[in-house]
Amino acid sequence: MMGLTEFDAVDVKNKCVEWIRDFFEKNGKGCNAVVGISGGKDSSIVAALCAEALGKERVIGVLMPNGEQSDISCSYLLCRHLGIRSVTIPVENAINGVLNAVKEKVDISDQAVINLPPRIRMSTLYAVSQSMNGRVANTCNLSEDWVGYSTRYGDAAGDFSPISNLTVTEVRQIGRVLGLPDELVDKAPADGLCGKTDEENLGFTYEVLDRYIRTGEIDDAEIKNRIDAMHEKNLFKLQLMPGFQP
Repeated sequence: MMGLTEFDAVDVKNKCVEWIRDFFEKNGKGCNAVVGISGGKDSSIVAALCAEALGKERVIGVLMPNGEQSDISCSYLLCRHLGIRSVTIPVENAINGVLNAVKEKVDISDQAVINLPPRIRMSTLYAVSQSMNGRVANTCNLSEDWVGYSTRYGDAAGDFSPISNLTVTEVRQIGRVLGLPDELVDKAPADGLCGKTDEENLGFTYEVLDRYIRTGEIDDAEIKNRIDAMHEKNLFKLQLMPGFQP
């Protein structure tokens, strides 16, 4: 288990860049990296890693606002900073169309309403990817995955995943090594779906979670139990779909 003081952001960044190059050499030589750009740190850092690995001309940023997105300026800032191509595809009509159709037949749950937008966005990313010779980047990090803070077949999907084994703390360090603007790297993580930050929803900070993941140390027994319960409950999201073996 890697401790908090053992993380070398420069070394890990360089290895990740090489890993991305190797993935594309084996699984899509000459293809483009297609990244959903939310304006947050994870998609910003994944896009920057891909740009360094493949060249900015082979990275396509896809912005998918659901109505008026208050922080969409951060998405445009990232694309300008990296000099990557970008395409903006509004998804509000698609989301509302599915929601209204489902509501006509069933009493839709609040959780289904929250999870539909990331699933529509992932379908949109794959439509762009298949139309532009691409491979879809997953932008989840280890901290979010650890407690199930992702949507299965939504933001948890993708063809390759550069930061899924890195905590929020580590991802931020790599963002600084990459020279990304502070307002992107230090932006409070939020899913953009329920109006709260991740930490407000979780009831603990990523600093506490990351320390627990990397060292096993935690000061609050109640928070430890909450993290353990969330981790166990959501492990299925990280596993392949079970299949019957005749």
